[in-house]
Amino acid sequence: MSEAPLTDSPILVGPAGRLETILDMPRGVEPIAAAVVCHPHPQHGGTMHNKVAHTLARAFARQGFAVLRFNFRGTEGSEGQWDEGRGEVDDALAAAHFMRSAYPRMPLWIAGFSFGAAMAIRAAQREPFDGLISVAPAVSRFQADPGLQPTCPWLILQGDADELVSADDTIAWVNSLAPGPELAVLDGAEHFFHGRLVDLREIVTTFVTGQLAGGQA
Repeated sequence: MSEAPLTDSPILVGPAGRLETILDMPRGVEPIAAAVVCHPHPQHGGTMHNKVAHTLARAFARQGFAVLRFNFRGTEGSEGQWDEGRGEVDDALAAAHFMRSAYPRMPLWIAGFSFGAAMAIRAAQREPFDGLISVAPAVSRFQADPGLQPTCPWLILQGDADELVSADDTIAWVNSLAPGPELAVLDGAEHFFHGRLVDLREIVTTFVTGQLAGGQA
């Protein structure tokens, strides 16, 4: 499904007020599943327009998903204020609740990049999802509860040249989880995956396709 998706900006009211959104939908067909994508750190310029977040959204959309990106509270036009990674998890769950309501009989995935990956992990510890994608998860700064591991199919994608999130720390953390998520390490990729976004998209697409084919989505 390579055709550009349809886009909309539905109204989403989170716990701190209205959140800006972008909803990508497949053209001409009903979605087969839904996903929420969480953007990187809003205090360091992260928004739903980030290239990695956009790439994640397009990877899902190519598989026939309806995909919601949103700006965390206090980011660009979203209402509220930065809450140091606490209320932002509630924002992610509000986005998930919106998608569950809009697509009630469909599988729901959640994904995120960097700070957004940590928020997505924490959201998946609090509520069930059908799949989880974590790109360069900033788990050392926003540690999720190690005793509450998400139980859904889970991919972690990490660049081995990441200058902000240590690949060694991510690998050690994944190895500490039992059973651990699937880990893909992209050789030579730094934090923002400059020049490697196509590779990132294909790894995510392969994982999602495999889960769909296996009936686990």
